[in-house]
Amino acid sequence: MFQSVAAGPLARSPGCQTVSTHKRETTSRQYSVNRIVFLAAACVLLWGGASVGADEIRIEHDVNYLGADRKEKADLYLPTPHSMSQRFPGVIIIHGGGWSGGDKRQLREVNISTNLARRGYVCMSINYLLADPRGTDITWPRNLYDCKSAVRWLRRNAARFQVDPGHIGAIGGSAGGHLSAMLALTGAKDGLDPQEPYGEFSCGVQAAVDLYGPADLLNWQDLSMLRKKRSEAPEAYIKASPLTYADKTDPPLLIFHGTADTIVPAQQSELLASALEKAGVPHQLVIVPGGVHGFHLEPKQQDLRPLVLGFFDKYLKANP
Repeated sequence: MFQSVAAGPLARSPGCQTVSTHKRETTSRQYSVNRIVFLAAACVLLWGGASVGADEIRIEHDVNYLGADRKEKADLYLPTPHSMSQRFPGVIIIHGGGWSGGDKRQLREVNISTNLARRGYVCMSINYLLADPRGTDITWPRNLYDCKSAVRWLRRNAARFQVDPGHIGAIGGSAGGHLSAMLALTGAKDGLDPQEPYGEFSCGVQAAVDLYGPADLLNWQDLSMLRKKRSEAPEAYIKASPLTYADKTDPPLLIFHGTADTIVPAQQSELLASALEKAGVPHQLVIVPGGVHGFHLEPKQQDLRPLVLGFFDKYLKANP
């Protein structure tokens, strides 16, 4: 089991430590996917003997994964197969933005998607139902339903995109980190699996990475997606909190948080790690000294790619 310290086989990057510090995610600058891929094409990853250029990634934009009546779409990042029989693990990438903003093509999401696709993962970066801060609709748990439907869609289309349906993970930052953790920690028994679409397929994941997502909403702040204050509906905040659902049957989680995060306190990730430890869930909490809110896999403080890729390789690849 991974402990809530920066040590062990998945925590060999320098500078990691467990530190607590003590509220809304800033909107990242949006970059063209083509520009990001072009820039990344000059680089080659050599970890684990792999040598795959970013120019070998095929991207399909705005895939309709929720039905014709929904505006929310997905972008697929597809590695080049070496044979028709090859199968890739899949990863759902979930953007942040306080559950009321953000987009699948922000810098962080493109960074994550291209790095994982270069490593041999079929990546599905999604948009999902967002809360209108000025509206009255309750968007929770429909935003989670969209994320679970994305997992099902990938399994439904596994043969088409050469995905191994038994090895699918999730990763996201901030609100996306919260939703990724919810994908990992909730199941049918918790009453949070949507009936449709694609109800014949499992929406479970086999591993998840949570980048600085809030985990104990009752002890954080009031949220527009719930439309009520914590004092008015504490039970709703508890039910929307990942740490509520930790049990020994859950898949492994890798958690990152920066000590300079002023939006989501690092204590939120520490609370999640404590709940996972108590439940016996394999996990690791990596604290990034000086890390601010919103970082991707290559913050200036340290390169997180070896940790993230090593984690997914271990749990999602039959022969990493």
